[in-house]
Amino acid sequence: MERGLLVLLLLAAVHRGTGCGLSTCPAAPEGFLNVHLIPHTHNDVGWLKTVDQYYYGAKNKIQHAGVQYILDSVVQQLLADPRRRFIYVESAFFWLWWQQRKESVRRDVIRLVQEGRLEFINGGWTMNDEAATHYSPIIDQMTHGLQFLQSTFGECGRPRVAWHIDPFGHSREQALLFAQMGFDGLFFGRLDYQDKTNREKTKQMEMIWRGSDDLAAPSADLFTGVLPNGYNPPDQFCWDQLCTDAPIMDDPQMEDNNVDAIVTNFLKAAKTQAGTYLSNHIVMTMGSDFMYENAIPWFTNMDKLIDVVNAQQVNGSKVNVIYSTPSCYLAALNRANLTWPVKVDDFFPYADGPHMFWTGYFTSRAGFKRYERLSNNFLQVCNQLEAITGPAASHGPYGTGNSLLLRRAMGVAQHHDAITGTAKQHVNDDYTLRLHKGWETCQVVISNALSSLTGTKESFTFCNLLNISVCRTSEEAKSFNVFLYNPLGRAVTWNVRLPVNGVAYTVQDPSGRAVTSEVSPVSAFTKDIRRDKGTAQRDLLFQAQIPPLGFSKFTVQKVSAPERFFTKTKKKISPSKIENKYYRVEFHPETGLISGIYNLVKGIYLPLTQNFYWYNASDGNADSTQTSGAYIFRPNTSTPIPVSQSVRSYLVQNSLVQEVYQNFSSWCSQVVRLYSDQPYVELEWTVGPIPLRDNLGKEVISRFDSKLQTNGLFYTDANGRQILQRRRDFRETWSLQQTEPVAGNYYPVNSRIYIKDKNIQLTVLTDRSQGGSSITDGSLELMVHRRLLYDDYRGVGEPLLEPGQYGTGLIVRGRHLLVLDTPKDSADVHRTLAIQEYMSPQIILSPGNGVSYDSKQNPISQFSALRTPLSNNIHLLSLAVHEPHKLLIRLEHPFQAHESSNYSQPATVNLQEMFSTLSFSEVEEMTLSANLPKNKMSRMRWRAAGASDHPREDKSYSLDPTNITLNPMEIRTFLATSQYRKPDANS
Repeated sequence: MERGLLVLLLLAAVHRGTGCGLSTCPAAPEGFLNVHLIPHTHNDVGWLKTVDQYYYGAKNKIQHAGVQYILDSVVQQLLADPRRRFIYVESAFFWLWWQQRKESVRRDVIRLVQEGRLEFINGGWTMNDEAATHYSPIIDQMTHGLQFLQSTFGECGRPRVAWHIDPFGHSREQALLFAQMGFDGLFFGRLDYQDKTNREKTKQMEMIWRGSDDLAAPSADLFTGVLPNGYNPPDQFCWDQLCTDAPIMDDPQMEDNNVDAIVTNFLKAAKTQAGTYLSNHIVMTMGSDFMYENAIPWFTNMDKLIDVVNAQQVNGSKVNVIYSTPSCYLAALNRANLTWPVKVDDFFPYADGPHMFWTGYFTSRAGFKRYERLSNNFLQVCNQLEAITGPAASHGPYGTGNSLLLRRAMGVAQHHDAITGTAKQHVNDDYTLRLHKGWETCQVVISNALSSLTGTKESFTFCNLLNISVCRTSEEAKSFNVFLYNPLGRAVTWNVRLPVNGVAYTVQDPSGRAVTSEVSPVSAFTKDIRRDKGTAQRDLLFQAQIPPLGFSKFTVQKVSAPERFFTKTKKKISPSKIENKYYRVEFHPETGLISGIYNLVKGIYLPLTQNFYWYNASDGNADSTQTSGAYIFRPNTSTPIPVSQSVRSYLVQNSLVQEVYQNFSSWCSQVVRLYSDQPYVELEWTVGPIPLRDNLGKEVISRFDSKLQTNGLFYTDANGRQILQRRRDFRETWSLQQTEPVAGNYYPVNSRIYIKDKNIQLTVLTDRSQGGSSITDGSLELMVHRRLLYDDYRGVGEPLLEPGQYGTGLIVRGRHLLVLDTPKDSADVHRTLAIQEYMSPQIILSPGNGVSYDSKQNPISQFSALRTPLSNNIHLLSLAVHEPHKLLIRLEHPFQAHESSNYSQPATVNLQEMFSTLSFSEVEEMTLSANLPKNKMSRMRWRAAGASDHPREDKSYSLDPTNITLNPMEIRTFLATSQYRKPDANS
């Protein structure tokens, strides 16, 4: 549909409608127990079937579900009776359905939205997971879904309530993000069974969740409610075609009339539920997974239920039943003006019974988790270059492209059965394919943008298998160009590693100066993994300086001369140590394992052992023993088995890098690496295929053991941002009865985990989401891979086997970065490293045969889109095209208060003069999700227990784009009307 026609339809609907929002909520009389029926459907964006199979209703032998029919049926039933209500959540499905519907249907839907009868809740592209997701793609997928709703339905399409009914545990950072997006509240379905029992007894099922210690209340507060039945209807009141509960048979002449029984059972259920909640309003979720494909029985029976129960009021009943929505229910709670308990920690880990901890999915499908993280990195590069170069990126010498396909694929990947690794194998393959297609369209954007910026057209190559030393251009060409794009707002020094077959090369920087380079042999580990994908015998190494938000071009030339004339990289068996100016790593003379780490700058030494172990996964069946599976981690012993007690190792050393290659077994190896200018220790591990010849499922960990006195404490990040303290065998809000000493102490690790005492902190940074813990004092472990023989009986219906490309099992390669420092200085390092890990430079190659692209522009070999670099406590989180001539810009303060003497202070930047290729005629500050001007955000106020007053959110600010101040952990979002200007050679 043309945008103009859509706007006209929307305006017409506005004039016809009675007005959306809380004014359309049904009356809830005082003095009654008001039961809010919330008709809903939960539509997984992939799980047992792919996204398309779910939408079209294909493969119903796997699961009967067809989203298009659900929406069709619901709309017709809403139109049939103005009392009826329905909520919808997943914008990815609704967007697809909307594209395929006629104008007449669209008009009806717009009217339903305007009248408040069809309400969008949550509104993200998907209902994202909260454990394995990084905050950057969470924000992006919410923004994408909400932008669609806003542009299609206007203000009436803006969700006011977050709805995370199915994710398997809940993150404090997620609560903070929702609050900053302007949501009034959050409802979810899953929490630990012990926690729920305690909350029901103490009437704390609804609370104020304080999302941050750094941002002042109530700006970081979010009213949060736990739904009573997960997200299912009460027993005996499910009227879907998938259910078997009796309909309401209300004909007085019927033999099977059951109205009295229905009323009795409903009043009993309402009374029982009311006994666990604080107010005289309770909620009942009337729906579940893929329900309402036939909405007739649902609405017919709910109509009758409301009538027959409310009819009892003439007999003195004080129960009132209404059609409602989460927004209307939340408004009723707000009007009650009660004092609510406060929650400050999170809801991890989640268990639904003894020995049933959902902590395996923190690591499940480790390969996909890495691909998703790389895809976000690539999307940010694509978004930035699309914003920096404007139309030249979308339409250029390489064709037409945009970032939309990858944005949508990344949105789908955040779904709570996607990034979690809990979907069926063929569905995960579909998630991967969607990301791959998104990469292809963004490659067009990046190629066009680089041609526009450099002034030359090159045959660009994107080498996506560099981690296994595969890249045809560098392997075969005698000379080639290397373009390095840095998406960070500060300059970066990057160690480039490219597969080659020559023995020596010259490398020149953008100014034509020689750059030191080395050639190192490709390891046997890597050759075994890549098989026939590449032929490189060596890796070319050099160090590159890349300007902020810009690129540098390096020229590589193969030196033709006999191999004997070149110094070979030194190789030594069983090394005792490696060392650069920052660190020394020692190895045990007998086992070959790491035995200690020195921070040479600080004079800190930590005796430390690192090894790989595996937990033997519990097997059995649903009637006896809980098994490990895609969701659940349950080892059959608390003592893991070492992959090996000793390793075979050798040292490769040259002027740029020192590497110790450790072979633990035929399926487990590691490289301990120190580059010459690297202020951390890099561990590159390779695990798989995990063997099954002993018929044992295995869950593989990398464990670090020290003598640090940690007193049961360790620390993990929340979605890559806040750091939360964890205490072994402890929960903040109830007395834990621990049933699993290992799995019950696992937490999601998105970017880092650390342990410390008063003087020393050991931090390990990850390159993807993993499960981690400290099972004993001084010890720290991360689960890197898992392969299991049994399903865990949580619905996916297949074991986590992952056949890999060759059918023998998946091989996973990744990195851990070790930082040893004092507790007061560690954040300076791990904060900047964590950002650099998820926003790494993008490497693009060309064979060096470029031709002039723009006769009016001299070719340039280095460029920065920033006038001046940003400081370490200002991060350019987002730079993207939001709509024509309007850019979305997010600036973030990545440090928490009090963690850094250098960077935990407010930081200021001039947004108006930040960019070298952009100028702004208008700048407007928005909520985090960019769907509401910040000065129009008005959230509900709540009374929190322990608060002496009823605080208001501070709105006494005025925007000065030349003086943007960021406080610790603050993210500020702007929409800027932009004009483009061509860069010059000095940019």
